[in-house]
Amino acid sequence: MRKSTPPPFLLKTYMLVEDPSTDDVVSWNADGSAFVVWQPPEFARDLLPTLFKHSNFSSFVRQLNTYGFRKVATNRWEFCNDKFKKGEKDQLCEIRRRKVWANKQQSAINGQAAGATTTPPLMESDEDQRSSSTSSSSEISTLVDENKRLKKENGVLNSELVSMKSKCKELLDLVAKYGHLEKEKEDVGPKLFGVRLEVEGEMEKKRKRAEISQNASVLLSQECK
Repeated sequence: MRKSTPPPFLLKTYMLVEDPSTDDVVSWNADGSAFVVWQPPEFARDLLPTLFKHSNFSSFVRQLNTYGFRKVATNRWEFCNDKFKKGEKDQLCEIRRRKVWANKQQSAINGQAAGATTTPPLMESDEDQRSSSTSSSSEISTLVDENKRLKKENGVLNSELVSMKSKCKELLDLVAKYGHLEKEKEDVGPKLFGVRLEVEGEMEKKRKRAEISQNASVLLSQECK
């Protein structure tokens, strides 16, 4: 008897969960009985397109629901199926997709054959609809929290930038003050008949001090822009 092959969706999902390089985004829980999507935005943006050719986290959750997965935690995206466990890949063959659409179609045909008035069958069961609604609400909540965190970090960075600019200005003022004091010292030097005398070697020192002060001012001005 030929062994059945697991559905592609289950195999791809198992591959994502098993990959140790993405454990910070999705991984098994502590005992390997379920898997957790730790970072839904990154999971949808970076991992889903590599295997599923889309980046819709809600669609991924709905697919899980059709294969009987349950969300087993309220504070994180943890999904469980009795046949989907760490180290038991061979059990994936035993997971069957719910045939909600086929069953409702057959019920509608039987009802019409009996002369009963029926309503058009729905694409999703009530349970799937509730799960989809809950998933969307949780995803929106996650994105809102992420947006708040980014705004907070942006505020901190702006405060640090203002502080750095203030310190740069203080340094520029200090350099200017130093240059002014050096000029005053030069004016106090020895004079003859009101004309200041240049001491040997002092001209070179003066030139170097002026060059250092100018370079410092230019560098600080560039850093503070």
